[in-house]
Amino acid sequence: MTPAGVRLGLRENLAQFSLLIAVNAFVGAMVGLERSTLPLVGREDFGLSSSAAVVSFIAAFGLAKACTNLGAGAFAARAGRRRLLIAGWVVALPVPVLIAVAPSWSWIVAANVLLGVNQGLAWSMTVVMKIDLVGPKRRGFALGLNEAAGYGGVALAAAATGWLASTFAARDVLVVAGAAIALAALALSVLFVRDTADHVALEQAAHHAGDGAAAPPMREAFPEATWRAPALRSASQAGLVNNLNDALAWGLVPLFLAAHGAGPGAIGLVAGLYPAVWGAGQIWTGHWSDRVGRKPLIVAGMLLQAGALGVLALSAGAVAAAAVAAVALGAGTALVYPTLIAAISDAVAPVARAPMVGVYRFWRDMGYVAGALIAGLVADALGYGGAVGVVAGLTALSGLWVAFDMPPRPAPAGLRPHRAGMTPS
Repeated sequence: MTPAGVRLGLRENLAQFSLLIAVNAFVGAMVGLERSTLPLVGREDFGLSSSAAVVSFIAAFGLAKACTNLGAGAFAARAGRRRLLIAGWVVALPVPVLIAVAPSWSWIVAANVLLGVNQGLAWSMTVVMKIDLVGPKRRGFALGLNEAAGYGGVALAAAATGWLASTFAARDVLVVAGAAIALAALALSVLFVRDTADHVALEQAAHHAGDGAAAPPMREAFPEATWRAPALRSASQAGLVNNLNDALAWGLVPLFLAAHGAGPGAIGLVAGLYPAVWGAGQIWTGHWSDRVGRKPLIVAGMLLQAGALGVLALSAGAVAAAAVAAVALGAGTALVYPTLIAAISDAVAPVARAPMVGVYRFWRDMGYVAGALIAGLVADALGYGGAVGVVAGLTALSGLWVAFDMPPRPAPAGLRPHRAGMTPS
């Protein structure tokens, strides 16, 4: 049973949907604050000389976020989406404090563990709640809007902190902006966000009658999304590689450009261009994937990312070439990012959505761990250009995996699942 006033659709739930867009922009901004400045803080404030040591904060962030995604997906139905969203912002509050008082780089790494938990809870819940609200017809468009807001926040914060760091101490910029964002987002979530459990129940009753009302336990969801179902495993590996190259863009590109004489303003421009194109492009690509299917956009996006990284590897740190590569990398990621989550959602029933998206997001954000390790170690051994080239090759291979393994179009949601809450792939 669901309350009489509950309806599915973007227009029907515009107020809550718009509020969640705003909250997710704050989620993205928390990460964007670090994009153009934190690697430089590691070199300048803490004297780190090893690339692997500098990007250790990304590995800590990615591991915490990946594990939190998994837990958030498993507990969303029991604890409630709204409660987990609020918990994510509570965890964010100490992050700027730790950065402000950090006497050593290990404190920065610890702050990024908390930031990873914040992102895992808050971003996961805004994604799932928007899918809950709009129903099955405009899922790709809704995800495009969600990711556009999040990475729009990343882009604005990255560009702004790079610009401000030209005048003020980079660490001071991070601390003040981080505290303001966390407090504002927590207030919005507590005062205005409403839970979407009734919308899940309505979609389940309307489109999945007889499927069973229980979400699959994690012991079933994890292997299904990791290796059993072609649609899901293809998406999971592509998500991992996508964030692997994002870790490189986050951790090494500022150091790469700085090593060739670029200042904080130019680094902030390049760091901001990539998520700006990524964010804005997702509004269109999410809608497009509703029409043409998910697979063509994912394959094209991964191959475009690989090409962009190839340009960056050959750029010798020139800002103009890096800016072109950043635009192309953002366009490729825009094709991939909302489409992967939509592909996962297409292949599962509503009650299975949160745990299955949680498994996908676990593997996707483990890409930050893999990316930090590969980029840092290879950069120390072969230089920045060598690290970028290796990641370009891995990205191309991932796109070919999707081309050969993912079904042309997942079975439409609404078919009877072969396991609890799952539709055949």
